[in-house]
Amino acid sequence: MAIPLIGKVRQVFSHDIGIDLGTANSLVFVRGEGIVLSEPSVVAIDTDTNKVLAVGSDAKQMLGRCPGNIKAIRPMKDGVIADFEITEAMLRYFIRKVRKPMNIFKPRVLVAVPSGITEVEDRAVKDSGTRAGASSVHLIEEPMAAAIGVGIDVQEPAGNMIVDVGGGTTEVAVISLRGIVDSISKRVGGDTIDEAIARYVQRRYSLVIGERTAEYIKIEVGSCCPIEGGEKTLEIKGRNLAKGLPSAVEISSEELRPVIREVAELMVEAVRTTLEKCPPELAADLVDRGVVLAGGGALLRGLDQLIHEQTNLSVTVPDEPLLAVARGTGAALEGMDLRAAYGL
Repeated sequence: MAIPLIGKVRQVFSHDIGIDLGTANSLVFVRGEGIVLSEPSVVAIDTDTNKVLAVGSDAKQMLGRCPGNIKAIRPMKDGVIADFEITEAMLRYFIRKVRKPMNIFKPRVLVAVPSGITEVEDRAVKDSGTRAGASSVHLIEEPMAAAIGVGIDVQEPAGNMIVDVGGGTTEVAVISLRGIVDSISKRVGGDTIDEAIARYVQRRYSLVIGERTAEYIKIEVGSCCPIEGGEKTLEIKGRNLAKGLPSAVEISSEELRPVIREVAELMVEAVRTTLEKCPPELAADLVDRGVVLAGGGALLRGLDQLIHEQTNLSVTVPDEPLLAVARGTGAALEGMDLRAAYGL
């Protein structure tokens, strides 16, 4: 189809954007360029002036280290907006950072959201994007974006299961013929594991740690199945609850495993529930195709093994699963009808 002159002009002077607006991290895909930005979903503000001081990596460095008048906030909770104004500021930062001087038109934005969001949450995302500088905001469900991003052919008449484990949610979906046949959005994810680790360390060692330390522990020694090649240990530091003084203890992957596995079991429960509701023909497809993991949580040691043990399905972890949703939004942008894409 030939593109009218105005459409060609918009292609040159605009920049369609796909955003994986995550609880822990946000990624931005620019049409024609790929993923150009990956930042923690954190905003630091001066509470006296309400001025935004930092966004992303710079703001995350401030978590737990701010003076009284500076607050580091994570505006997303469970995959949806918890703080409307701060999310708007974060989106504005992302859009301005990827915008080039030649982009005279406001960008059209495609945002990946959990499949279980409410109409109010849906409207909040769209309003935040529009007020942040988008010409229009469209939504795509995270499981669909993740499936596209890992290379699943979502158009074929066959069942594919995608499990997207993010910071705030675990999205499980069976996809066929470009649609989600059945899905579950469970508000449990990487942040839930971090919180469980922090509670365990405080209960077991009377040591108070921050969320950044809990996340570091999860990455370094966290697992929900025995680790091949031997267990790991890590020295962690925090404030001793009894003495009120800085202290350090050594923690092992083996002792943490029951804590992490308890959360991981909730994720697997979502997979099992989705399988139980799956139509017989699509269930038969899954025997051959198995399950594909996406999202940062897919990197948790042993999660693929745990799902396999409890479902008897093969589990695949693609390269760079954290980028799956963002790549999927980009592919969705590229594949959109030109008339819809440029408002012709």
